[in-house]
Amino acid sequence: MTTAPKVVQTLDCKGLLCPVPIIKLSKAVKGVQVGEVIEMLATDPGSVPDLEAFQRQTGHEIVSRERQGEVFRFLVRKTK
Repeated sequence: MTTAPKVVQTLDCKGLLCPVPIIKLSKAVKGVQVGEVIEMLATDPGSVPDLEAFQRQTGHEIVSRERQGEVFRFLVRKTK
């Protein structure tokens, strides 16, 4: 049985266009501890490839991503 990761911060980026959600996520990651998880909510479909690029460039892990209607929900774990 897997448990959902504990979210320490939620970023509501609904209605914002990329790259603004990524910029907000980058700033938020700096404020949490390694291993902690940030939830980001976005409505811009561009957030999906931008988050993938963010993961490749920073090494932080996308724990999960899902779409609920028009809202994309990402859980991102700080890895370093």
